[in-house]
Amino acid sequence: MLLVVTYSHPARTSLRNVCRTHDETVVRRFGRAALFDDTHFGAFLALRLVEKHGVDVHVELTRPLNEFVDVPDVVREAACAYENRDSPSTPYHAFARDTEHPSPSALREREL
Repeated sequence: MLLVVTYSHPARTSLRNVCRTHDETVVRRFGRAALFDDTHFGAFLALRLVEKHGVDVHVELTRPLNEFVDVPDVVREAACAYENRDSPSTPYHAFARDTEHPSPSALREREL
């Protein structure tokens, strides 16, 4: 998919107009940003916005996250255990202390 992010009011207006006109190409709208299909037409729409608004539009090629391929088991297990904790108000750093779950700093240091 193509992530299109806008940084000015005129660029947001253009993005909104493109999304309304070509909704079959828009996967999802987020106000200042949108996801377009990764087709030639999606790229065409994104590049039109870049051409019109320059640095006020940023485009990234993204891919969906496959949690079973892209994320280590230890991270998925920690997220599951944390969401099922006994006390919903316990922050993760306190929850992970003295367990086998990775610390917040360890999680921040490692890239996917």
